[in-house]
Amino acid sequence: MFDDEEPIVSFETPVGLHDMCIEGRPQDEAQPMDVQVFNIRMANSEGRREAASLLIRKMYGWRGYAVEHTVHQEPNKILLYAETRGVTVGTMSLCLDGSAGLPADENFRDRIDELRAQDRRLCEPSRLAIDKGVSKRVFASLIHISYIFAHNIHGYSDYIIEVNPRHVMFYKRMLGFTDFGGQRDCSRVGAPAVLLRLELDYMREQIRRFGGMFENSGTERSFYPYFFPVRDEPGITARIISGRS
Repeated sequence: MFDDEEPIVSFETPVGLHDMCIEGRPQDEAQPMDVQVFNIRMANSEGRREAASLLIRKMYGWRGYAVEHTVHQEPNKILLYAETRGVTVGTMSLCLDGSAGLPADENFRDRIDELRAQDRRLCEPSRLAIDKGVSKRVFASLIHISYIFAHNIHGYSDYIIEVNPRHVMFYKRMLGFTDFGGQRDCSRVGAPAVLLRLELDYMREQIRRFGGMFENSGTERSFYPYFFPVRDEPGITARIISGRS
C-alpha cells in the first residue's frame, strides 16, 4: 500500500449497487459496511506508476490490446490513479501538447496539425483503465481532475482522444466528444482507432450545469452529473498544484 500521499480528492459511494461498487472486494472494518471510500491521487512515485501500469495491462489485455509494460514519467504528462482500500482501481494519463507532440500524432498528425494551425492548445487523455464494477464517479472524477489540470491551470483548449470504434458512441453520448479524424489503424495497441475532439469550454459549461447532481440529475444521461460541483474546483486546483511541487 502507498498511503503517504495526500489525495487530490476523496469521496464515498454506497456499497451494494451493481454499477456503484467494486465487486468482490473485502470490507474495511474501519469504515461503515455500506460505504466505500475512493481516493484520487497523482502518481508521483515509481511504485504507484507500476500499480497503474498493472491495471492498464490487465484491462487492455483482457480486450486483446497490446500495451507497453511501463508507464514513464514525462515532463508534459500527468498520471492519475484511483484507489480504494489500498487497491488501484482506476487510472488515466493526460499528455499536454508541446515540442514532443502527442501520442495521437503517430496516427493522426495531419488532422492534429490542423488544430495547431488554428492556435488551439491540445491535450490528450490516454491509457484510461477502470476496473470492472467500479463506481461511475471514479471515471468522472479522473476526467474532471484532468480537465482542471489542463483547462483551469494551464489554459489548454481541447481534448483529442483515440478510441476503439466500438467505444465512439460512449464518448459522444457521455462526454460530448465529436468526430474529428475518422478511423485508422492504431499502431500502439494493434487495433483500429477513431480520433475524437472535445472543446473544453463545452466541458466547462456541462460541469457548471450538472456537476454534483448525480442524485438529482433528472433526465440527464451523460457523465456530467457525476463530476464535482464547480464550487469544489478551487480546492481541487490547489491540491493539484501542491501535488506537482
